[in-house]
Amino acid sequence: MSLVNQIMFTSRLLLTFYFLITILFYSCAHTNNESNMQAGVYEEHHILFIAGKASHGFGEHEHLAGSKLLAATIEEGNIGIRTTVISNWPEDDSIFDNVDSVVIYSDGGPGHPIMDHLESFEEVMDRGVGFVTLHYAVVVPPGEAGDLFLEWQGGYFETHWSVNPFWTTKITGYPDHPISNGVGEISIRDEWYFHMRFSENDGELTPILTDLPPEETLTTRDDGPYSNNPYVREAVLENKEEQHMAWAYERSNGGRSFGFTGGHYHWNWGVENFRRVVVNAIVWSAGVEVPPEGLQFSPIDVLELAEFIDDPNPEDWNPQPIQDMLDEANQY
Repeated sequence: MSLVNQIMFTSRLLLTFYFLITILFYSCAHTNNESNMQAGVYEEHHILFIAGKASHGFGEHEHLAGSKLLAATIEEGNIGIRTTVISNWPEDDSIFDNVDSVVIYSDGGPGHPIMDHLESFEEVMDRGVGFVTLHYAVVVPPGEAGDLFLEWQGGYFETHWSVNPFWTTKITGYPDHPISNGVGEISIRDEWYFHMRFSENDGELTPILTDLPPEETLTTRDDGPYSNNPYVREAVLENKEEQHMAWAYERSNGGRSFGFTGGHYHWNWGVENFRRVVVNAIVWSAGVEVPPEGLQFSPIDVLELAEFIDDPNPEDWNPQPIQDMLDEANQY
């Protein structure tokens, strides 16, 4: 073989070698990236759950248990989110420095955990951090707190205007919004608040769960700060106005918020569409793209739900009726 041919042959070998090394390098890098994503190494978003104390007996207002379950559901979805769950308001506000959304699941009203921290939390909201309140946590006193909630999440439960009856929804239609992705019919009994006070300020509000409450939600209860009032009777009984039990709100500074009035019963988190609409909303509030089919997660039965509750199961507790309810609700 001539010298020229030897050089050409050697060059081809070197090129082939470098080509194979390059393919091997990128293949390994891609594999490592996939492994890291599956292991949660590249968790780019952080959601903080603030859970209040349980307050209504076994299986009701289980704020910590529900927060842990929702956090675990979001992490199971494997879309690059890590979560932190704490009990009660944090002692050190620096915990808010690196969060993309804050979820509060607690009792509300004058005892709402946010009441002593409105000024400092306003700084968090001014940064465009997401904000989610679940069930009783949508309730704050009118005045300063109510005005801030209108600004931060577009609506809240206002006493002597909103009401809190127990009733069964039948929601089959949803808006064209990422929170609706993969959500089917929600037909479930809960303490669904309605006739919320909504904002007329800058910002885009989108009702997510809408239904017309049955008349008995207002014909069997006397007037009171939470129970009934002439304004809601006019809206529902006379004008037949559909009511919004959950809503999304995009603040003028780019922050995203979500209010959800259900969540009284811990067991309802076992209903897949009920849980999916909430975890979709939390993910959306953190600025993360909701998968087209919605967040995917494993089903959970009543005994697994009970494992999230710190208190022991009552001796006379019969889980079968709850499991029957879950089985029926999950048919949709």
